[in-house]
Amino acid sequence: MPFIAIILFLGVVILFSSFFTVKQQTAVVIERFGKFQSIRNSGLQLKLPIIDRIAGRVNLRIQQLDVIIETQTKDNVFIKMKVSVQFKVIQEHVYEAFYKLEYPHDQITAYVFDVVRAEVPKLILDDVFVRKDDIAIAVKRELNEAMMAYGYDIINTLVTDIDPDIQVKNAMNRINAAEREKTAAMFESDAQRIRIVAKAKAEAESKKLQGQGIADQRREIAKGLVESVEVLNNVGINSQEASALIVITQHYDTLQAIGADTNSNLILLPNSPQAASDMLNNMVTSFTASSMIGEQMKNQPKRVKDKRKSSTDYNPSDTSNPEEPKK
Repeated sequence: MPFIAIILFLGVVILFSSFFTVKQQTAVVIERFGKFQSIRNSGLQLKLPIIDRIAGRVNLRIQQLDVIIETQTKDNVFIKMKVSVQFKVIQEHVYEAFYKLEYPHDQITAYVFDVVRAEVPKLILDDVFVRKDDIAIAVKRELNEAMMAYGYDIINTLVTDIDPDIQVKNAMNRINAAEREKTAAMFESDAQRIRIVAKAKAEAESKKLQGQGIADQRREIAKGLVESVEVLNNVGINSQEASALIVITQHYDTLQAIGADTNSNLILLPNSPQAASDMLNNMVTSFTASSMIGEQMKNQPKRVKDKRKSSTDYNPSDTSNPEEPKK
């Protein structure tokens, strides 16, 4: 009786060991006596107990391998590049992927090193940053040609990091900072030029308006003086007395304005009524003399200069006509 129970127990164990499950996106390789038998996909599967065994499981999902490479550029700058390779096993070629290639990660890493160290030395450092996509495409092309025979499909390759030496990075940062300072200086100079031009235009407009204002002011002052003289003439004051009165009034108004300004400098002016009268007399005398000289110059006849006489013989006070014969 115990023997039968043992046999039944072993039979149940063997029966249950014949069934196994395969996860989604996974393939199982079955061998019989060490020889490839079949490939089982996801789901509940059955194998012969004792005779068949699971040789291995192959992941069919997309995998990523990050490869860090140190290489040299054309301008002798050492950089570290990080290349990310995304790949997967082709479901129809699980056999090749399982039996032909034992360490796929090492194989992919070797090809990435080979391609990157062949492409980067052709480029200077600045071009490496600009043409990193070209490097990634070259890596993918080379890997596809090599790994397709082993049942692997290269989905994509990405150059995710380019890390030059710390001294090179500092130099690049200084160059960038200098360029930005140069650009900022150009913008500041343009802004300064615009401000100067705008200020000059504003000053010119201000002086123009100021000149117009002064001219209008003087015109109105002249009109006011004319009206003042007419009013004084109407009350029996002649023009000379009216002019003297106006000059005296303006004189004392000026003194009052100077005294009212606390910030004015020291100015010495005569403040007696006689001083204003003297000023008026001097002005009248000057105007009268100027008028007489002008009339005399208008009435002076034109002289024909004798060619025989030199410039020293010419007398401007001589009003006689040289063409008339002397009696």
